Amino acid sequence: MRYLLISCCFLLVSCGSYPSKNGFVVDEVSYPTILNPYFSNPDLDYVYKAQIKISDNNFGGILIVKKINNQEYRVVFTTEMGNKLFDFSYIKDGFKVNSILKEMDKKMLVNILKKDFKVLIEENPMRINSFRKNDYSIVQAHIYKKDHYYFFNKNSLEKIIRAKNRNENTRFIFSNIHNDIIKNIQILHSKIKLEITLTKI
Repeated sequence: MRYLLISCCFLLVSCGSYPSKNGFVVDEVSYPTILNPYFSNPDLDYVYKAQIKISDNNFGGILIVKKINNQEYRVVFTTEMGNKLFDFSYIKDGFKVNSILKEMDKKMLVNILKKDFKVLIEENPMRINSFRKNDYSIVQAHIYKKDHYYFFNKNSLEKIIRAKNRNENTRFIFSNIHNDIIKNIQILHSKIKLEITLTKI
């Protein structure tokens, strides 16, 4: 009976894990200090043409990401005419809405956007584990106490998966990368109708 209980517990833990579901193999390797270097240069303004699709609503404009210093970031979304749709500040572990369009000022949406852009700007989240699958080296890390999996191909970060238990929740896809500058970014949510597409200007 004792062995049966142990086996059942092991099975439940295995089935409840995103890495086990996807065939990740634990891999003890060392990674660079900065897991995500893509928005880490304070001398640059990262400017993207942006589309945010929320259910049947579509917001288009310009997204600007700026690292102010080692503890502060600013994320601003404007129309192409320069009117602000939202303006967020990240200071240490804090978050502030400086301004937001009335149509977007919904508690759930603001919380989702807060988490999504935090993933983009977080350089060195708390690491939990490391894995390998096929050509990918994968680092498991926590952001806002949620599991995020960083997929590296030849030391280039190509995607981040936010997962809950066994299932993927949000996918961050990076493509056309050169000198730590990403040309194209997609943020795709699996549980809600929300998609963010960014194209470098």
